[in-house]
Amino acid sequence: MIHTAVQWLLDTIGAMGYPGIFLLMAMESSIIPVPSEFVMPPAGYLVYQGKMNMVIVILSGTFGSLLGAYANYFASHYLGRPLIMKYGKYVLIPADKFERVEQFFLNHGEISTFIGRLLPVVRHLISIPAGIAGMNHLKFSLYTLIGAGIWCTILTLIGYAIGENQQLIIQYSHKAVIYVIITSAALVAVYAWWYRRRANKF
Repeated sequence: MIHTAVQWLLDTIGAMGYPGIFLLMAMESSIIPVPSEFVMPPAGYLVYQGKMNMVIVILSGTFGSLLGAYANYFASHYLGRPLIMKYGKYVLIPADKFERVEQFFLNHGEISTFIGRLLPVVRHLISIPAGIAGMNHLKFSLYTLIGAGIWCTILTLIGYAIGENQQLIIQYSHKAVIYVIITSAALVAVYAWWYRRRANKF
């Protein structure tokens, strides 16, 4: 099954080129379940074969991720907040609780967006609270690009280093997820320490 999926993606990316990577990663970054682990490593393998350029592959994946994130962000911004404010009390999200969550994201949106782009499952959803809270659009774009760029780079390098061994690609992609989660937890801890120290000064 994995072999078939990876081979299909190799054929698709090979046929569609960089626009194919862009489109697939846009789908991955929205609510369409296209795992990035099945998109960027095959593209990295095509780089290894000399059929693609490493920098353009990573940029295609990164900006595709941004497009998918925009879809969630704007849909949530223009549809999500009014619905929650009006009907949230019926699903245990009263307006006062929602406003506290919203304020938290406004205060910590940068680190939340950056870390969220690196984590499985969360990367598909982090744009939704950002949109609902009305996070600054430029900051949202910047931290989405940084987080997505790091993740796309990691996966592309895995595909480049390992080649066509699909089983090893999946294995090392899972290891990369574990290392990224550990690193993200450390970054959150450092951020929490810095934020508390800064708050105590004022």
